[in-house]
Amino acid sequence: MYQHTQFGGVLVVVLGAALILTGALSSVLPPSAAFINLFVIATLVVCLFLFYNLTVEIDAEYVRLRFGIGLIQKKFRLSEIRAVQQIRTNFFYGWGIHYGPHGWLFNVSGYDAVELEMKGGAHYCIGTDEPDRLCFAIRNSPSCACGAPGDA
Repeated sequence: MYQHTQFGGVLVVVLGAALILTGALSSVLPPSAAFINLFVIATLVVCLFLFYNLTVEIDAEYVRLRFGIGLIQKKFRLSEIRAVQQIRTNFFYGWGIHYGPHGWLFNVSGYDAVELEMKGGAHYCIGTDEPDRLCFAIRNSPSCACGAPGDA
């Protein structure tokens, strides 16, 4: 029904720059710091593989999120979504996965997002570079009875 992958350009640039800087520091650090530096490099490489993109898929039952190589995933049952709306985040909301003003945020780049209000009252935000299409796909899924915010 719907599938879209957004490249996490901001995260890739920031993590890549940190990786280059950390690698460059290797040549000036004392040998006693080599293990710590190697640990930092390995952590940055793992983060790059985990968060270089975000894929959103909608099938007959779920909205599915998959980051990077797919080790980090989340799914939302369409029948549990009460409302969906487009929102705009800002720089302070950040990127990645964390709790913010609109509930849990899953984002790799940009400030556009789609907020899901679940029947139990929880809120989740999915970062996307095509919020119109994602909202439309969720609202028009056969198992979703959601509409504008506040609809029951």
